[in-house]
Amino acid sequence: MAAVLSFGPKVWELTVRRRSVFLSHRNRADSLGLGEKGLCPFKGRLRLLQKGGADWLAPLPEVNLFSHVCIQSHMAVLLLGLLQLRLARAPWRAGRWRGYCGGPGPQSPAVRVRFAPSPTGFMHLGGLRTALYNYIFAKKYKGSFILRLEDTDQTRLVPGAAENIEDMLEWAGIPPDESPRRGGPVGPYQQSQRLNLYAQAAEALLRTGAAYYCFCTPQRLELLKKEAFRNHQTPRYDNRCRLLSPEHVARKLAEGAEPIVRFRLEEGAETFQDLVYGWNRHEVASVEGDPVILKNDGFPTYHLACVVDDHHMGISHVLRGSEWLVSTAKHLLLYKALGWEPPRFAHLPLLLNKDGSKLSKRQGDIFLEHFASAGFLPQTLLDIITNYGSGFAGNQMGRTLPELIEQFDLSGISTHSALLDLEKLPEFNRLHLMRLLNDKAQRLQLVKKLRAMVEEVYGKHLEDRDVLSEDYIERILLLGQGRISRLQDLVSPAYSYVWTRPAVARAQLQTISGEVDVIAKLVLELLETPGIPLTQEVLNQELKRLSEKTEGVEYVRMMKLLRMALSGQQRGPAVAEMMVSLGPKEVRERMQRVLSS
Repeated sequence: MAAVLSFGPKVWELTVRRRSVFLSHRNRADSLGLGEKGLCPFKGRLRLLQKGGADWLAPLPEVNLFSHVCIQSHMAVLLLGLLQLRLARAPWRAGRWRGYCGGPGPQSPAVRVRFAPSPTGFMHLGGLRTALYNYIFAKKYKGSFILRLEDTDQTRLVPGAAENIEDMLEWAGIPPDESPRRGGPVGPYQQSQRLNLYAQAAEALLRTGAAYYCFCTPQRLELLKKEAFRNHQTPRYDNRCRLLSPEHVARKLAEGAEPIVRFRLEEGAETFQDLVYGWNRHEVASVEGDPVILKNDGFPTYHLACVVDDHHMGISHVLRGSEWLVSTAKHLLLYKALGWEPPRFAHLPLLLNKDGSKLSKRQGDIFLEHFASAGFLPQTLLDIITNYGSGFAGNQMGRTLPELIEQFDLSGISTHSALLDLEKLPEFNRLHLMRLLNDKAQRLQLVKKLRAMVEEVYGKHLEDRDVLSEDYIERILLLGQGRISRLQDLVSPAYSYVWTRPAVARAQLQTISGEVDVIAKLVLELLETPGIPLTQEVLNQELKRLSEKTEGVEYVRMMKLLRMALSGQQRGPAVAEMMVSLGPKEVRERMQRVLSS
């Protein structure tokens, strides 16, 4: 919140953010936040501005930030009290003035955020991270999450990418409230279908002189770039067409020239508060030339399109990657030139590989389709990118989406890049798989998925269709939890024995022990013994007892033989666990095969 105060002859702005008091005077650009432990005493009379005979806290519509004056603790308390005076009647709207973009939480009843990817590639982890933070922020404050496709660069569009982005949001469990597919009150939600809005905005800027036509040829612009490189400078447009007379412009247009439109950058610094990176100050005009905002094919550039769309879609908060932080000052200049109130900005730090390298689409394994086909659960990805990111207290594994929404704190996002350790994915997935297995409804969904996998992998080799029964598959799932990381693990060769009967030659068993028939008959007798519950614990005890009846066969060697007879494998789960998984009917069938071989 902010107010204009008068201290003697000077006018100051008082801003309170969290527990800090900011007192600033106009026309200076250095800023210093003051907390509760101010050190410098301040002398002077404090009075509120008057309007219509009533005291009120006036908004400051045009503020450049400004040196701050330190205030002693008791003075800070006094100022805080004054801010509360007649607060209910204060005629302001938070975040309206230049240089101030509001506090960390929403200050209007309608929170609206957007995820605005470019369909130049399929959905990947970096995009999921940005979408997720927008989604949970919207849901935490009962707001709306919008998907907008920024497809103005028609030369780089990838067929199917637009559909994939929305499909993957649905798969991840964070569907948009408004989107190209779902529609909504402020559509269309693809920039290529909103060209008239950008043209209108460009015309408005041209009328006020905030923009101008540029007739420079691509050849001239390329020469400027080469000249800059030759002089070891950053390429920038020299603003040549700024100086064209109205008559010259009219003549060029009459001749059929097809100009682009450039935005006239203001001199001086633009200061704004980012909800993650704090106060920022950029002098855009000192480092770059006037940017193109509308190309001669009628398509806008990113800078104009995002400002126009965020305004017309009523976006209250822009949560996007930190690579756009440097462009925010330019966007604020566009908002000012168009006479629009900007949203609040929060830039998210980069999501990097464990070694600090940048996530790249060229890696191939960062696309969501890769993780989905590999058997990783949506909640696993949401959990790991927030666990290695920030905005949540502690590094707690296993958070669900409702827990992420409840615990999210925008002010807790770090400015440090998040290093993502994808080697931990199986561990995260195992935890979320166990959580699903403990829920009856979710477990039945997993049963259906696993049945489809079994039919696909082993369908032609299934001797006993009972293995596709719900009870059997559910038993396999429950026994495998804690050991498997993905459903796919249960259809891997290591678990093939639970779906098909192994072909084990008698000679192979005899290399382990010559007492093959004796051991098989003892197991069959055990299965026929009435009153013995065939649990893993009981079977372990009974198998040890059976080994005592086989002269000259050690317990370990007997277990190796039974494991080979039941699974055809030398390694795997404990024999008792195998027997429980297969069930007495199937164990009996396999022991009889041993005897008849």
